[in-house]
This record gives sequence, C-alpha cells and structure tokens, in this order.
Amino acid sequence: MLPSKFIKTSIAAGFATLALTLIGCSQSSEESPNLAWQDTDLAPNLRADALLQAMTIEQKQQQLVGNVPEIVPELPNCFGARHVRGIAELGIPTLRITNGPVGIGQNDCVDAKQVNESSSLWAAYTHPSSAKATALPSAMAVAASFDTNMAELFGEVIADEANALALHVFEAPGINLARNPVLGRNFEYNGEDPFLAGTIATAQIKKIQSEGVIAMAKHYAANEQETNRMNIAQTIDRQVLHELYLLPFEMTVKDGDVASLMCSYNDVNGDQMCENAELLTEVLRDQWGFEGYVQSDFFAVKSTAKSMKAGLDHLMPQPLYWSPEKLNEAIQKGELAESDLDLALKRRYTQMFKMGIFEKEIVQTPMDIEGGGEKARTIGQNSVVLLQNNGALPFSDAVSSVVVIGKATQVYAQQAVAGGVMVGKPMGAGGGSSDVVPHYTISPTEGIQNVLKELGNTEASVELILIDDNNGNLADYADSIRSADAVIIMAGTIAEEGADRATFEDQRGLGRASAIGDNLDWYTDHPNQITSLVRTDEKPLNPEKNSGTVDMIEQIMGMSEDMFTKTALVMKNNAGVSLPNSKNVLGSKGPAIVEAWFPGQEDGHIVADVLWGKVNPGAKAPVSYPIAGLGFLDHIKEDPRYFPGVEVNGKGAVEYLEGLNIGYRWYDANVSGNCSPTESGHNPCLAFPFGHGLSYTHFELTDAEFNSADGKIEASIVVTNTGERTGSEVVQVYVGVPNDGQPPKRLVGFQKVELDAGAQQRVTIGIDPAASNHPLSVYDVESKNWVTPKGEYTFYIGNSSSDAQLAKATYSVK
Repeated sequence: MLPSKFIKTSIAAGFATLALTLIGCSQSSEESPNLAWQDTDLAPNLRADALLQAMTIEQKQQQLVGNVPEIVPELPNCFGARHVRGIAELGIPTLRITNGPVGIGQNDCVDAKQVNESSSLWAAYTHPSSAKATALPSAMAVAASFDTNMAELFGEVIADEANALALHVFEAPGINLARNPVLGRNFEYNGEDPFLAGTIATAQIKKIQSEGVIAMAKHYAANEQETNRMNIAQTIDRQVLHELYLLPFEMTVKDGDVASLMCSYNDVNGDQMCENAELLTEVLRDQWGFEGYVQSDFFAVKSTAKSMKAGLDHLMPQPLYWSPEKLNEAIQKGELAESDLDLALKRRYTQMFKMGIFEKEIVQTPMDIEGGGEKARTIGQNSVVLLQNNGALPFSDAVSSVVVIGKATQVYAQQAVAGGVMVGKPMGAGGGSSDVVPHYTISPTEGIQNVLKELGNTEASVELILIDDNNGNLADYADSIRSADAVIIMAGTIAEEGADRATFEDQRGLGRASAIGDNLDWYTDHPNQITSLVRTDEKPLNPEKNSGTVDMIEQIMGMSEDMFTKTALVMKNNAGVSLPNSKNVLGSKGPAIVEAWFPGQEDGHIVADVLWGKVNPGAKAPVSYPIAGLGFLDHIKEDPRYFPGVEVNGKGAVEYLEGLNIGYRWYDANVSGNCSPTESGHNPCLAFPFGHGLSYTHFELTDAEFNSADGKIEASIVVTNTGERTGSEVVQVYVGVPNDGQPPKRLVGFQKVELDAGAQQRVTIGIDPAASNHPLSVYDVESKNWVTPKGEYTFYIGNSSSDAQLAKATYSVK
C-alpha cells in the first residue's frame, strides 16, 4: 500500500481541510457521563447506532477518513500517518492501523524526534524508524506449510505485537493468487490455489481477531500485478472471477467472519474496485452476507459519491476525495445523504465495538522479542520445502568445513532475506507494505554457526564465498569448494511491492516485456521501483541485469563427480521459479534443492535447521515450478494482453484469457500442447508440481478409499512412515468436475499428519458440497449462483498434484 501517483496540491488541500474539521473535534480531558454507546451489554450494532445519533455531521466526516501525518494524540513519541484521530468527548479512540502482511509493518509510529510535519511527504509512511516488530517468514512460506496451525501461530505473533504497540487494524492477510509467477507481491500471498489461500487466511484471521485486532483481507479483488497498477483495467470472465479470484475472499467472509476488506487500485470489468458496486455490494454483502467494513488501499479512491454508494466505508490515508468540502457538495447535489455517512461509519464502529477497541487504552507495552523470534523460527522450519534430494541432506553434524556460495550482487548468501531487501541495506528499508523493521536478523553464516554449536560442533569452519556476475572469480575458489564437507549455494528471486519481476521498454509498463524474471538470473538494482510513478528518464522500466547464477550452479556441480553428494541449492523465492532441464541442476546428479522462500529475520537459523536435520522438512509447494521454456509465461510472452496489458482508452487493458487454467491447472490442462503427462503420470513441463515436497524419511500411501453418505464425500488413504525418523506428510484431495471449461482437477481438501518411524495412520478428509469453497460446484453467471453439474466426478487422493502421486475414483451425481 505504498503511496503512488499523487498531486501535491490535493495533499496540501487535505492538510487544510482536516485542520478545519478538527476545530470542533479536539480532545477533551473530561469524560461525558451516561454515554449509551459505552454500555458493553448492548449489541455492537446498537452501540454503533447510539454513537451515531450523538455525532454532528462534521464529526462524522472527520471519522470517515485517515489523518494527514501528525503526532499520534495518545502517543507523543509516535509521528504517524495510519490513523483516524479519536474524539475524546464521545469516547471514540484514535483508530491505529498497521501494514502487513508478513509482520507488523509500517505501523503509524515513526520516531517523532526524527520525522515531523516538515519532513518529506512520505517519511511518515516509509521511514526506517518505524516501531520494530518480528519479521516473519513470507505469506507464501506459511501457505507452504499446508498447516492451519502455522497460520494460527503466525496470527498469534501478529495479534500479540499489534496489542503491544497499541494497534487496532492489521492490513492483511493478502489473498490474491499467483496467477502471474513474476508478480512482485506473490510473497505476500498464499500461492496459486484459491482453496489453499482461503484456508490459510481464514485460520490466520480467526486467531488475530480472537485477540481483539481487526484483520483486513486484501486486495479485493484480482490484484495480480504491480506493473501499471494505478491505471490498469482488467477483463475477467465472471465465472472465472468467482471460482478463482473471489473464492479466498468468500471463504474468509463466511468461515473467518473477517472484519474488514481492502479494495484495490485496479479496475475489474469496467469499474475501479473502490467504486465497484457489483463486487462491493451485490457480491460481498448481498451474496456472501459480509457484515464488516471496506477500507480503500492508500490513494486508491478516485471519486466521492460513487465510491461511497458502491460500498466503500473508510478512505485512507488522507481525506482528499472524501474531504468535508467534497462530501458537503455531494450532499447538496443529492448524490449523498447523511444516512450514507452513517451506514459507512456504522459498519466500522460495529467491528470496533465487537473487538473491544473502544475499551482499550492506547498505551504501548513491552514486546516479547525472544518469543516472537522463536515463533518465527518455528513457522519457517515448517515452511521449508525439500524439492530434490540425492542423498546430500541432511548434512552430517560432524562436518569440519562448510562453504556458503552466493552472488556478490545478491542478498541470499549474505543477509537475512525479506521482501525488497537489498545488499548492504538493513531489513525494512525497502519501502513496501511488507517492510518490517526487525529487532535483529540472523544471516546465513551466523545461523549455520549457531546451529552447528547447538548440535555440539564448535570446530567447523564456515566460509562465505561471493562470486561476481560473470563468474570470473569462481575458479579462484574451486579448491575450497572441492575440499569442503558441505557446499551450500544460495540464490533466489527477490521482489517487492510496486514492481513485477519484468523489464519493459515502454515507460508505462505496457506492451510486450523485453525480459521476464521467472528465473534465478534476472535481477534489478531496485526491486521496489514504483512503476506507477511518472517517469522522466529514457531507461527501460525495471532494467534487467543477469547474475549468472544458473551458470554458476552448473559450473560448481561439474567440479567433481561426487559434488551432488554434498551440495545443496537453497532458493529464497518470491514464488515458483523456472529451472533449467539440466543434469547438473535437476535429476540424480543435481544438488539437493531446498525452497526457503523469504524466511525473514530468522533466515540463518531456519535454513540451517533444515540442512542439518534439526527439523525434518514436511512442507509442500504452493506454486508450480516449470521447466525453463515450457512454463505459462513462456506461452503468453508474445501476447501482452495477458500481462502487462495493452493501451486501450488511456489505460492498461489486461485480459485473463487463460480462464480457469492458472497454476497447476494450466499444466494439467496441457494448454500449450507441450505438457501431456508421460505414461508414469509426470508432466514434462514441470520441474516440481504444486503440492510436491520431500522428507528425510519415507512415506507410503496405500489403500485409498472413497465413500459417500448424506450427500458428503469422504476420501481416505493409509499413510505409513517407512523411514527411520519422525516426519510429516500432507495428504491432498483433488476433484475433477464434469463441466465444459473446467480444468482436470482442483484442490478441495488437505490434511497434515505427523508419524513416528514405523507408524501408520488412515487419514480421512471430508468433502462437503455445501462448504464455502463450493468443492463440487461451478458458478453460473446467468443465475448468479453456484450449481452442481450432473455427471461423473473424478476424485484423487495423494501427496501432490502430480497424477503420478495420486489414486483416483469416480462418483456420479444424477
């Protein structure tokens, strides 16, 4: 939610109009007695009604919008720009909002001694003195856990730290989908499958809100690219919209009772999302029964009456289109009535009463720094995916020499990794919504040294080797690499809000991309470059550089015949990445491959814990990993209508032409004609499929059963740990729906099970056709309802989306 294109005169006007509004809304040291809305025995909606009856229209107007940057009234040490100033005489507290979604991000409190009204316009939103918090593993990492317990633990850290910092609203989880593998904010989201995304988000929301903090699902809706994000018009078939991009939001509304949603910058099917009545009112409230409030993304609102009438309730971060002057003008013209203001405020106040925010004192309290770090480490341990292992892992506790190899221009081997982190700069200095300023970070080499000491090895040497982009100095380290007991290569795909991993000749980010960053080589010096700002130079947008990482990996693996027995490639990716179909990378002579995502402040510990087997990896890929040249982006790269859009009437027009076939569904459907499964069921376009993940033990899945009773389906399978150590397996259920245009299968259930060595368990997963994810249904655009097609359904159960790992059976609906 970083501020983008702006008009300085409008910002200045916002300061002036708000100052006038606050004349009648100053803080009072005296409490008014017998305020009906302070009666906690009243239902939250009735308390909201009583409060609104006591408010003047001027007070209502002030409460509808965020404040211009100022000292937070109750916290004189905080200069903030993410709050709505309270009204003390009415008992309305200052509502304080924090960014997300990978920790308590920019959070309405930068150091008032360093930042004030005379500072730059954006200092209050981006200054690195923002109150510190735990930098958690990325949202993509949490999704990789396939474990709602990890989502709840994530939510626990968020709620604890929000309450410690006297914050009321957490602008997350992000539940857009990884339609586009190079989307700059994929790491903030939960992968390419809507059911997985909705399940993880719902668990997180329920935990956060159980602790009295408002969760805000974002970005509603279809916010799947950053390029030209302030001026993008998307055309999406409504069936596709409901079955994919709206589904996680529907799940969080129906199952998570989410208190708020954030509307996004983009247009969807002709209307900008913050004034899209079809999606904000007809779908969200009338179809789903949403009772919370809708807040705008920062500076996303472009109208006054239209946005409020469409269903927007709260404008952030400054008055602008909802300034008193504009609201009064709309009322005078008959475009709005005071009752519209009341409705918007009632929706938010009801949630504030429900969460107990009116009864909370705004006081910052000590944070459990050590506890937050321990929980971050636990989440990370449970989120690392072991993609490939030819016997190198886990490394021996008794190693005497370890080399960690990375690129000098890249962060992965040098620093703890989070979104937007750049070489030599502290975590939290990137400038995007996900930026968290941590209390500490653990670098890769520091983490390895600490973990080896925990395992009793205090003698091992750990050497960091940094290679230049052209690999000219790699030969200088060949002897050290050959002689090392453990070789760890670190690479990845850093990303950040404001830009996608692609290069464009067009300064607006329109037309065919000249380079796509879906690989380990592409990088740019500024991963957080805001592509919606007006450009004045003549360079390409997001100019590409080549790190030479893939060639470096190939050369290292060729240094000796047995290199694969002691080498691990640790990837820290934004999302799935294409990999070369090379024997030195994939296959029996390739390195062990570990996906650690963006691990956050505990990076070094998390990775070392897995490499040395302190924990047994049990996560699964929430995205697909294509073979280079055979992926979705390779197929669409010549047609910019898919991404990043073409100019139509002054906007970037994007069409979701792939329909329902995104992620693993695209590969299953063999859209390109190159992805027909082999006889064994493996897809030749994929290095690693969605849902794939290995362990240091071995599991056998046998005796699959499918039963139906009372209109519900039960899929079960026996899982046996045939290895020598305790480990976790994720059982996954997919279904093929008999309807034209449907992909071969969709994920409809999963369950993680931990088994001791030699243990066995039958895992049963129930599929309820009436569930919020509509597992057996399709959306009918004409009737605006979900329908269950008649015909033969195919059910699959196994441990990944690959046909080679699935047992199947059919079930008929008549």
